[in-house]
Amino acid sequence: MGPHQLLCEVAAGQDGMVTLAQALRAGLTRGQVRQLCRSGRWRRLLRGCFVPDAEVSDSTLRRARVRAAVVGLGPGAFAVLDTALELHGIAGLRRSPLVHVSVPVDRPRPQRALAPWLVVHQVTVASGDITEVAGVRATSSLRTVSDVILRVDRYPAVSVLDSALNQGRITPAQLAVIPSLIGGRRGAVAARGHLVEADGRAQSPLETRARLRCVDGRVPPDTLQLEVRDDDGYLLGVGDLGWRAARVIAEADGRDAHGTAEAAFADRRRQNRLVNAGWTILRFTWQDTLHPACIPHTVREAIAAAHRR
Repeated sequence: MGPHQLLCEVAAGQDGMVTLAQALRAGLTRGQVRQLCRSGRWRRLLRGCFVPDAEVSDSTLRRARVRAAVVGLGPGAFAVLDTALELHGIAGLRRSPLVHVSVPVDRPRPQRALAPWLVVHQVTVASGDITEVAGVRATSSLRTVSDVILRVDRYPAVSVLDSALNQGRITPAQLAVIPSLIGGRRGAVAARGHLVEADGRAQSPLETRARLRCVDGRVPPDTLQLEVRDDDGYLLGVGDLGWRAARVIAEADGRDAHGTAEAAFADRRRQNRLVNAGWTILRFTWQDTLHPACIPHTVREAIAAAHRR
């Protein structure tokens, strides 16, 4: 097996990247590595970190940059904030091209930009705040969520909390200790208000945003993930947001969960069953959440119509 093939196999197990030390052990020289980068066959990420395939996908390049940032900044570096959130698979923030990594506070922080996509922090952490996710050091789920909600507005903060709870990245018991973890930090007062609104039943940031629009519009749902059954107990469907007295259900139609033909057919069959059982079904998209009055107005009209029947 030649050096290039060997390094491609190594990269496959390291999010698409290899280090200079690994290239040298595989039999390449420093001059050969420089030539591979100059020719465009390899891509240099940071000093000593490379992608040995110029045709990698955007998602692979993203993962390679995250790993390279942690590896390239030396011992003790770890992913933080949005990047740590991404590693843990917690949704709620708009994807940023930036990679956020911290170096230990007892080491000097780089004074020059190492790459346009890299932001270097110095975060003070306690014992237990650091974990490893798929081989990459990062702040723990609890520490990451605590840090992020201090820095973002209400809608993304609650979306992050909902996602972390829904996926089991943090538990309700851990949620309860976050106020003590963020006490005295900038943004803590607002963040404590966001914690009160967290609900792990929400299955996507779109559901969270739709719920918050209804709360702000004074038509909050009385339940989430509402199960509707017929007289024999057969499950007709599950609604994202429900107003039981009016028999109104609101569905948050995200592209990931509802974007395929199979999902569309399943949605229609489920909607037909629910409508035949006397329920009003409303459907909202991300675009609807951008207009504060859109969702609550539509819900209010549906509830009023139900009461007139």
